[in-house]
Amino acid sequence: MTRAQEYRDALLSLPVDRRPAYLTEHSGLPGPRANLELAQVMAELADPPSIDALIATGDEYLVLCGVVGLGRLLADGAGEDVERRLHGHAGDARWRVHEAVAMALQRLGDGDPVRLLRLCATWAGDPDPLVQRAAVAGVCEPRLLHVPDVARAAVDLCDRLTTSLAARPPAERRRSDVRVLRQGLGYCWSVAVAGDPERGLPRFLALASSSDRDVAWIVRENRRKARLARLL
Repeated sequence: MTRAQEYRDALLSLPVDRRPAYLTEHSGLPGPRANLELAQVMAELADPPSIDALIATGDEYLVLCGVVGLGRLLADGAGEDVERRLHGHAGDARWRVHEAVAMALQRLGDGDPVRLLRLCATWAGDPDPLVQRAAVAGVCEPRLLHVPDVARAAVDLCDRLTTSLAARPPAERRRSDVRVLRQGLGYCWSVAVAGDPERGLPRFLALASSSDRDVAWIVRENRRKARLARLL
């Protein structure tokens, strides 16, 4: 039996109101890594009221589980109200919630890549760098890049948001939310290029001529990733 199946069986054996305690007990927190596998299982099982209840707790891990659940609702065809809710969570200052939003977008991409690309293209134009980070991290997921349109979009989003970052004033770039975007671009380029080397590699290599310090950092960080190093 896989770990995911164990989690599923355990959650199904519990009354709905006792599931949050199980999630907390097996969250992996406090600690460096939250239990994302458990969060994915919970996202599969939770109905909309349960998702709302998890998010309403305000607890970082339970919110994470609920936000991933919003992605499952979108994949199942939920409307724009759920898109708006997910957008609101993308601006959350907590980094585990950032990751939950990206995971939610990836779940949407598994079922409806066209909707994912529409949503992320819109979010990439949002002035909030955390929303921008969610957009690019949501698309730059290896399992999604076998779809040619998604692979192309991943390269385009990395390019667009790197240009947007470089256009920000130096004082603004010291903000923590802008740093989160920079960190995301520090690995997303390698994923995007590996997914579409023909389009992505020339555009990534063109960044090497930039005199911008943040762009140089993004190039340096991505060059360290094995998936990109194999292509250079």
